[in-house]
Amino acid sequence: MKFQVFLLVLCLSGSASAASQRSDKALKDMKLPDVEIISIQHIDGEASHYDVDGIIGGTINFELLLPDDWNDRFAMGGGGGFVGSVQNSARGSVREGYATVGTDTGHQVADGSFALNDALAQVNFGHVAVHRTAEVAKAIIREHYGSDPKYSYFLGCSRGGGQAMMESQRYPEDFDGIVAGAPAFDWAGFAATGLNIVQGFYPDPEVLDKTILTRKEIQRLFEEIIEQCDDQDGLKDGILSDPAKVEFDLNAVKWLSTDQRAAISTIYNGPDNQNGKIHPGFPIGSEMEWATWLVGPNPNQSDNPSLGFFFCVGLFRNFIFNDPDWDYSDYDFSTWAQDWELAASTLSAVDTNLDEFKALGGKLILWHGWSDAALPATRTAQYFDALLERDPGIHDYARLYLIPGCGHCGGGPGISEVDWLSTIADWVENDNAPEAVIASKGARRGREGTTRPLSPYPMRTIYKGDGDPKNADSFLSVQP
Repeated sequence: MKFQVFLLVLCLSGSASAASQRSDKALKDMKLPDVEIISIQHIDGEASHYDVDGIIGGTINFELLLPDDWNDRFAMGGGGGFVGSVQNSARGSVREGYATVGTDTGHQVADGSFALNDALAQVNFGHVAVHRTAEVAKAIIREHYGSDPKYSYFLGCSRGGGQAMMESQRYPEDFDGIVAGAPAFDWAGFAATGLNIVQGFYPDPEVLDKTILTRKEIQRLFEEIIEQCDDQDGLKDGILSDPAKVEFDLNAVKWLSTDQRAAISTIYNGPDNQNGKIHPGFPIGSEMEWATWLVGPNPNQSDNPSLGFFFCVGLFRNFIFNDPDWDYSDYDFSTWAQDWELAASTLSAVDTNLDEFKALGGKLILWHGWSDAALPATRTAQYFDALLERDPGIHDYARLYLIPGCGHCGGGPGISEVDWLSTIADWVENDNAPEAVIASKGARRGREGTTRPLSPYPMRTIYKGDGDPKNADSFLSVQP
């Protein structure tokens, strides 16, 4: 009997292998509505696979990798910024046997000008392109392997993190597990925060090659913050474990001028209008990314002194006012909500109703670096607070990890390297809900590096008071 079972398995395996070998021609000949397969090539090597390039609806380009040694799983990766090229942050998962796909979200432009007076381009970028790409990828996977993926995952950071959240809210059937890192999900809000900062540092749109805070002064400010605040968390290690609880008085920094202090306050405080706070500012500890994201200037980009300028001014010009020459200098935010109502309905993923995602058994991991100066971690925490208020059982299917010292999508002085794909897969497939996730830094080629636990929000990680601070065992998770 055992021998017969063995023969049956062998025959089935052989049939699957043969089907896979035959699928090259089948892929070239397959017909999907509104889909054109542009090219198919087999890539030999350690992780040999088919590379399928196609286009959906005449505008949405995608690249799908189909490994020869498929693990019955599908992973889609998100993009960054305005995307504008086929991007897939999960592309490396093909080495682990995942079929994996990425998309350009329907355009081939690096800045926001693709959206100017183009509602279809805005909708594709907002959410439709990712959903359609996921559906098409699954159809091709079914043709290639003869079966659907057992499990499907989405991983993204920044714009990709917002794409991830959009999937959980609008298309909960697409993925079993979703990881959203440093998510750009509240577009109306972060555009307002960014524009407010632009007005503080570049009040004259004709003068974009200099500003009132130098890189050396930013470095000095950060060093003073660390000197005053580092030991407030019980460990002096150059990392602020919980910036939301840090006590720091900007007015006590005597070497700052009045104008410098006012401009810096726009970063920390966020914008207001007649209705109150619009969106939070950036937490203490994000200063080392300011020059790139918020302050500038960038000598190589005379029209875009910082990445924040590039994104936020571009959003208002191309998505809101449909005017590439719109002057930001006198915008007072009094009509911000009305101005953003239409665009936000396409771009923003702020819905806290995850009931369908929950009912389908979906699992969601959010993570955000406290030292991120592109998108404030405080806003992601606010969103999770709203989830928790709506559903006290949210931790059964969603977790948030706020990472001390982690910059935008990684980097910074913090310990932030995590295999998020394995973490979400273990939760989805084995019901092993993540508690304190062990992050690492500097672990290369047998070298252990530094490890530290990341506590699920609202819990936080504290140093025990003794033990090696480079070892995760020296820390514990506590309630807020």
